[in-house]
Amino acid sequence: MLTMEERTSRNFDANLGEMGERIARLMDHDGWIDPLPGIRVTRFTKPVQEVYADSKPAFCVVAQGAKEISIGGATYRYDTHHYLLATVEMPVTNIMLAPSPSEPFLALRVELDPGLVGSVMVEAGIVAPATHDETKALGVSRLEPELLEAAVRVMRLLDRPKDQRVLLPLLQREIVYRLLTGDQGHRLRHLPAPSGHTSRIAKALERLRAEFDQPLRIESLARDMGMSSTRFHHHFKSVTDMSPLQFQKSLRLQEARRLMLSDELDAASAGYKVGYEDASHFSRDYKKHFGESPMRDVERLRAAVLAN
Repeated sequence: MLTMEERTSRNFDANLGEMGERIARLMDHDGWIDPLPGIRVTRFTKPVQEVYADSKPAFCVVAQGAKEISIGGATYRYDTHHYLLATVEMPVTNIMLAPSPSEPFLALRVELDPGLVGSVMVEAGIVAPATHDETKALGVSRLEPELLEAAVRVMRLLDRPKDQRVLLPLLQREIVYRLLTGDQGHRLRHLPAPSGHTSRIAKALERLRAEFDQPLRIESLARDMGMSSTRFHHHFKSVTDMSPLQFQKSLRLQEARRLMLSDELDAASAGYKVGYEDASHFSRDYKKHFGESPMRDVERLRAAVLAN
């Protein structure tokens, strides 16, 4: 007779297998799709070079393979036994680790709405944090069987369109509840209404996103957030793993890359549009960030799109 621990392990493996099969059946190509509101499914069969994107507040679980996310100088690795929780929208680097046609990278992302998190906290009697401690933008924890089971039930809903309107909100509430009562609950509890320093850094991030093409004046931004420049730098890096300048530079370079790819702007025009006054300075920053010159990087990305 199997022990409770053995049964739990078998059920965990079965759920991982089912989620992977459902993702593979849903997608016959590399990339990602959003089959339901707030739900993203990802599949990659080839090693993918660094992909730069904005992370959103979300719960991310891997059905097969592993992934690394880099932000500033920190790297977060998660796989089939660990989930990623993102609580702040941030520019990050994604790396899928050694996928192949026989063992593709397969993953599910469930976006986390601050209003829903707050509603579940009220219903469950979970008190918002009263401390002014910083809350990291990203974190990785061991994947509990109950969280995995809820993620699998989200995937099962894709086969039952008539049930989606009623059951998807219930499953999202369950996932939020299990996250709130799990290892990273203290981080998620800041999402509805960030407190203390986290709240002020969140406001600074919003300002930087809206004004990323404008000159960065740290003293003015810090003063508007009610901090000295030194304390602002400290708290900003504690939350984001980046300095304000690194954060702004990442936003500028990602937007310039998008402009060159989608709007077919040349490097100098894209650099100028995102706030660079010197084309050579833009090219140096771009190569340092993406590993290649603007022209070579865009040519490679366009070739990859055509190949897929």
